[in-house]
Amino acid sequence: MSRAGDRERLRKIVLIVLLLFISAIFIAMVRRFLIVLLLAAIFSAMASPVYRTLRHLFRGRKHIASIATLILLLLVIGLPTVFLGIIVVSEAIQVSEKVRPWIETIIQDPRGLTALTERIPGWRFLQPYEDQVLTRLGGVVETLGLFLVNNLTSLTKFTLNFVFNVILLLYAMFFFLMDGRAILAKMLYYLPLDPEDEELMIGKFVSVTRATLKGTLVIGGIQGILGGIAFAVAGITSPVFWGTMMVVFSLIPGAGTGVIWVPACIILLIMGKTITALILAIFMGGIVGSIDNVMRPRLVGRDTQMHELLILLSTLGGIVLFGVVGFIIGPIVAALFVTIWDLYGTAFRDVLPASPEVTDRPPQL
Repeated sequence: MSRAGDRERLRKIVLIVLLLFISAIFIAMVRRFLIVLLLAAIFSAMASPVYRTLRHLFRGRKHIASIATLILLLLVIGLPTVFLGIIVVSEAIQVSEKVRPWIETIIQDPRGLTALTERIPGWRFLQPYEDQVLTRLGGVVETLGLFLVNNLTSLTKFTLNFVFNVILLLYAMFFFLMDGRAILAKMLYYLPLDPEDEELMIGKFVSVTRATLKGTLVIGGIQGILGGIAFAVAGITSPVFWGTMMVVFSLIPGAGTGVIWVPACIILLIMGKTITALILAIFMGGIVGSIDNVMRPRLVGRDTQMHELLILLSTLGGIVLFGVVGFIIGPIVAALFVTIWDLYGTAFRDVLPASPEVTDRPPQL
């Protein structure tokens, strides 16, 4: 009996070692595609209501329903995104071509800003510090110029890698739409967790994903559209490009569209268009800026149920670690992080101390 027990124990140890070793090799082999697969799973989950409706219309034919769902998504989301991308790319080229000569001139002679800065209302109060301000301003202009010259043009190039990732995304979504529930059930089967814990993690994953996408598509889209229209009315060239940039910066908590429209208002002041600059600042700050404050707590805060600081850190950290798609993945990872610690606290509540009473009194030293 002892020999049989030792043999069984040895078998399990060897099995675990082989499992970890082969799994590590497999993950290393497909790590390049993990982000694409994760996005495919997220988009498939969001599109599952459409898939279920089409599957019912096609009388249970899963393959046809999955293909129809992908075609519908491409027509409704893909084609408009492509057309928008073409417009943004063309306007980005125009921006870089117009800005580059001016940037090169300023870099060579920062004093060239003097004639422009004198047009800013109230500049005379800064004249005693003119040298320091111009030096700082020249450094900022040089940094922005190098960014525009080196990076804007690269954003206009569609690479083979991007096309390949899109094809892989659609291919993975085809199977996830049909077999996503079975795949998820198989993965959860190997986790030694209670069904309640599994449902909690899945629920948190879905709610945070929905909240993030709602915050991006609704809030960012509205701010970008209104900002682009305002730029067009103000006579600023390439309004579609700048509106798209507002959408991008609206994804980052603490940054927002002000990163784009505040410098635009300053440039309008320098150009002598004081009334236009003031109207643009009032509209962008009072109306467009308030959209985020009014809608984000309702669309995002209720679903995520996370502290604003955690949302900020997870969004920035996700972008740094995963790139552009990190604004989706970062909050999801943070939500799972909080959830797993909650599960830990529940599982070990017998050995953990009682939760401390939270008061407004300062700690006694």
